[in-house]
Amino acid sequence: MENFIVSARKYRPQEFDTVVGQSHITDTLEHAIENNQLAQALLFCGPRGVGKTTCARILARKINEKDGSTSEDNFAYNIFELDAASNNSVDDIRNLTDQVRFAPQVGKYKIYIIDEVHMLSSAAFNAFLKTLEEPPEHAIFILATTEKHKIIPTILSRCQIYDFKRIQIEDIESHLKSIADKEGVKYEEDALFLIAQKADGALRDALSIFDRMVTFSQNNITLEKTAEVLNILDYDQYLKIADLAQENNIPEILSAFNDIVKKGFDPHIFIAGLGSHFRDLMMAKNPTTLALIEVGEKSKQKYSEQSKNWSAQDLVDAVEICNHADINYKNSKNPRLTVEIALMQLSSLNQNLDSKKKNS
Repeated sequence: MENFIVSARKYRPQEFDTVVGQSHITDTLEHAIENNQLAQALLFCGPRGVGKTTCARILARKINEKDGSTSEDNFAYNIFELDAASNNSVDDIRNLTDQVRFAPQVGKYKIYIIDEVHMLSSAAFNAFLKTLEEPPEHAIFILATTEKHKIIPTILSRCQIYDFKRIQIEDIESHLKSIADKEGVKYEEDALFLIAQKADGALRDALSIFDRMVTFSQNNITLEKTAEVLNILDYDQYLKIADLAQENNIPEILSAFNDIVKKGFDPHIFIAGLGSHFRDLMMAKNPTTLALIEVGEKSKQKYSEQSKNWSAQDLVDAVEICNHADINYKNSKNPRLTVEIALMQLSSLNQNLDSKKKNS
């Protein structure tokens, strides 16, 4: 039996041009290496799973390759990785600074990658200060952290800071598509979009969910199965609720809500999601705002079709009703009733309009 390698490791980028969604950093680093303008202390900061350690490893390799070393064995000894989460004492840093003084046996530079640098103790930071301010010519430090605010200002001022950003949903989706194609996995585009959305800008999280979905769905990732595994109400559920509201069908809409609660979904998350759905319908009414809806292309068409059945004023009222229920949910003695009242109000929007006309 072959050892399974998770996608995050199997498809870890080996070159700057394969790093997803961080071109503002990878281009800068490539130019710095080409023009010999690389700082001796760099700080990579940003959310988890966006490529900080990956870029640090690529940079370390590129620096040695620029120096003429091509064989892995020649410069493997020049790259040192330290996990500050488990090596955060002042003695660990003193051992590091003692090593730094010695020039590399092969090549021109020794590169020190210190991951989770915010975990260093204050004494360790202070022990590191002088070395970071005046490092030997052969030493380059690459520090990586998810929490820049925990690093003391005297360290920050000695580093060239690179801020990694959350990766865009579209970039994650296209990366998942390329991996699915390589692995021979069938997929629905909306399912991959949902995975990318759930990952919240972290590519590693997206790849972890993708692996889980491949196993669960037996190499056929559908929107329905993805929503089930991630415990998310898929778009079709909200489309159905909105249709029932449009038809003024109060009994059916309450039954549909009851089924959703029985499946274990939180009513508070449901009503907040329904408010977002009506907001998306409002965006779908105008082609210029259609791009503001964060759903797959097939779902966008469904939203566009459904929005034609609603007037702009009804959609504004629907968003207000859902928002009001969302705000009042936690303070209510009977939270479920708050959601049910909101659903009944949504189902009565057209009738209210008719009664207003009669009164006028």
